[in-house]
Amino acid sequence: MRVSTSHLQQLTIFTTVLTGGGIGTMYYLQQKKFSQSDYHQLALQKLEDCPVAMENLGAPPLKVHNIHLTDRYNRVDPYTAQIKIPVSGSKNGGYLFTTSIRDLDTNNL
Repeated sequence: MRVSTSHLQQLTIFTTVLTGGGIGTMYYLQQKKFSQSDYHQLALQKLEDCPVAMENLGAPPLKVHNIHLTDRYNRVDPYTAQIKIPVSGSKNGGYLFTTSIRDLDTNNL
């Protein structure tokens, strides 16, 4: 049984679009999971509580950008987290480096 070239092209385009959409969805869900985590929220809260850092950034408003998932600095396991959060304000931008260790007794960061 022969398959026409146009059908193969359509199948290739469909598979490419479906795969790209799946990868995009997974990337979005990973970003959402990172931004809702305790270690991410606590790090940003500490940054917002530091008036010198906020003044140097030109914040508020503080803009928090997506974490680069391929960055080797970003590592998370059940008891430790090491992440690099891109932030910016109206004057300047940079990275918020954070390391969190979960207390085994109280299960708090």
